[in-house]
Amino acid sequence: MEEKKTAGEQRRKELLYAPKNGWDRLEAGQEAALRAYCEDYKKFLDESKTEREAVAYAAALAEARGFRPFTRGMDLQPGDKVYRSNRGKALMLAVVGSDPLSEGACIGAAHIDSPRLDLKPNPLYEDAELAFLKTHYYGGLRKYQWVAIPLELHGVVALKDGSVVTVAMGAAAGDPLFTIDDLLPHLGAEQSKKPLSEAIPGESLNVLVGSRPFQDDEGSDRVKLAILDLLHQKYGITEEDFISAELEVVPAFRASDIGFDRSLIGAYGHDDRVCAYASLAALLDLEVTPKRTAVCMLADKEEIGSEGVSGMQSAAFDTFMSDLCDAQKIPLKACYEKSFCLSADVTAAFDPNFADVYEKRNSARAGYGIGLCKYTGARGKSGASDASAELVAWVRRVLDEAGVVWQMAELGKVDAGGGGTVACYMANRDIDTLDAGVPVLSMHSPYETVSKLDCYMTYLGMKAVYEAGR
Repeated sequence: MEEKKTAGEQRRKELLYAPKNGWDRLEAGQEAALRAYCEDYKKFLDESKTEREAVAYAAALAEARGFRPFTRGMDLQPGDKVYRSNRGKALMLAVVGSDPLSEGACIGAAHIDSPRLDLKPNPLYEDAELAFLKTHYYGGLRKYQWVAIPLELHGVVALKDGSVVTVAMGAAAGDPLFTIDDLLPHLGAEQSKKPLSEAIPGESLNVLVGSRPFQDDEGSDRVKLAILDLLHQKYGITEEDFISAELEVVPAFRASDIGFDRSLIGAYGHDDRVCAYASLAALLDLEVTPKRTAVCMLADKEEIGSEGVSGMQSAAFDTFMSDLCDAQKIPLKACYEKSFCLSADVTAAFDPNFADVYEKRNSARAGYGIGLCKYTGARGKSGASDASAELVAWVRRVLDEAGVVWQMAELGKVDAGGGGTVACYMANRDIDTLDAGVPVLSMHSPYETVSKLDCYMTYLGMKAVYEAGR
């Protein structure tokens, strides 16, 4: 017989908000699906070290699931699956709903760029018979974390004849790797006195790429010449071709299980490919035609302000949505004003090792599900999209009805700093927007950590949003 609760116990259950660890809330049979999802996600991470690679991988997955390229003027019917690549660096996908777009769309917006090191336009040089590549760091990274770790080189070189050469050095078995030198502790007394932000200057993030001089040559820079000779043999490029290249230096880490219990995933690029993959996979897995058109936006350039033609501030998204609306003879503004966007971006997971910068009551915790962020921004909510109470209530209901484990989240103490997402750019379009995403440990480092449970719940949350009418 069930023990009768006291009045106080009953009221506690009814009135108090006490989140529970998500692993204690898994339903029967969910763990197998969770583990399968995370294995697929790890494959995505390993194949998507750059935004271009993420677009190519995502587009291939979409085509395998029946999506076709969307061209302006194409006739669309409910259930149709279409996508459009924006210059190979951003991707937009849609499943046409049974309701007209005048009833709005359900949008999942994430970004596929991550902090990294970009090669400068004239990067290759030799000093003391060692060859290096000059870099310019991209996004908010901590420079000291990028020295003395294995690195890969990914990207493209565009040649004057119009051809494009793809570079992926370090990813395949047997490939050489690269690194950035650090100062040995025996000689590092003065360096150790400097603040972390100054100990490794940006101009010292030079990638070591070789040391063997070119044979049968008596000129200068023989090591540099030998490196160029190797690059020409493999890729057909010359030093001048670096000027029209997009080459990115990224960590040479594969996505791996973390912990004795394998409950976590360690990898480069969780921010924000963990939410991008959830947004994509949820759209691909829609089993029936949604009521409202479901849209997945995988944007570039979020880490530097969502600028440029492939960022969330670009008109490319508006063009895609306008072309969808034109197929139904519906004004774009009529669609936007009734649409909803879940801005799917990571949040900071509470780390007890650095507890002084977190406000524990309002911080996301690893293993407690997708983190909902009513607002982001810095300090006084600067740069935030502050979702309305009504919108948050609707999302709570959608997630609860779908059995999704979720939590509320803020990114650290009010005066400690903060961060932004693409939410404000969606809200500026007159689209109701709420931030949500996976809590991350060691965010923006070369090797970030997330909970498998949070990854899976973010996928389920995105799927619930796509399937919801409002």
